[in-house]
Amino acid sequence: MNKILVADSLDKEAMELLKAVPGFEVTLKTGMDEAELVKTIPGFKAIVVRSATKVTKPVVNASTNLEIIVRAGIGLDNVDAAAAKAKGITVANTPAATTISVAEHAFGLMLGAVRQHGLANTTMKQHKWEKKALHGTELYQKTLGLIGCGRIGLAVAERAIAFGMNVIGYDVIPIRTALPLKQVTFDELLAKADIISLHVPKTGGPILGAAEFQKMKNGVILVNAARGGVVDEKALLDALNSGKVKAAAIDVFAKEPLEDWTLVDHPNVLAAPHIGAQAEEGQKRAGLEVVKILKEKLA
Repeated sequence: MNKILVADSLDKEAMELLKAVPGFEVTLKTGMDEAELVKTIPGFKAIVVRSATKVTKPVVNASTNLEIIVRAGIGLDNVDAAAAKAKGITVANTPAATTISVAEHAFGLMLGAVRQHGLANTTMKQHKWEKKALHGTELYQKTLGLIGCGRIGLAVAERAIAFGMNVIGYDVIPIRTALPLKQVTFDELLAKADIISLHVPKTGGPILGAAEFQKMKNGVILVNAARGGVVDEKALLDALNSGKVKAAAIDVFAKEPLEDWTLVDHPNVLAAPHIGAQAEEGQKRAGLEVVKILKEKLA
């Protein structure tokens, strides 16, 4: 019997399909911290997570039969892939499943930031008619700078081009696309972009800090629906306070759930609680891909 631990909720249809696979014994147990997961993981051949559960080195080392860790989503920042590799455990994810979900969300954040939707909504709910105080700009003919031009970055580019934007991109590898997108250096992007949107994994420290903000246009708009920690949040707050950054739309944070709300409380910040991949369609695709991966590995 292949015992599978689903540690974060999956799409309902995917769960039903997973339970129906002959030889699979599926246990759904969510909300576990590291200590509880260490006690729970022995005996399971597979664990499925999304973004909430952290498969740390102690969890990996506590496993006895684990053969595969599957992340239903993009990236593996909540999985210690090195520890898994050391034990011969396969690590997989579903990088394409939520591309559209995240791209649409990032573009929605961009629209909200340039038209001050967050502040408009907040003041309306306070029964304030702040029409004269809210001044937005169009996206049309603005230059969008994409930091990271993989699946999601290019999906955002496609939508931006449809809005009549000029799109430039920076990536550490050559950008391959038929879209009218110009690849530029990092510093060139910082200097030329009216709006900057990040689509990169977290591989180390922040890639945007005080020095990088100084290289940007005055009044730049920043969108981050990528990963928390790729932007220095203190430096961003300073840039917002100085006016260097006109507005920021943020879906991801260095510490989640939030403990320090200072950045979110800024009037020119539009914030969401890491919901980029939370569209029903994206979660269904991710869940079905998880089923496929587990069947290929274990069934």
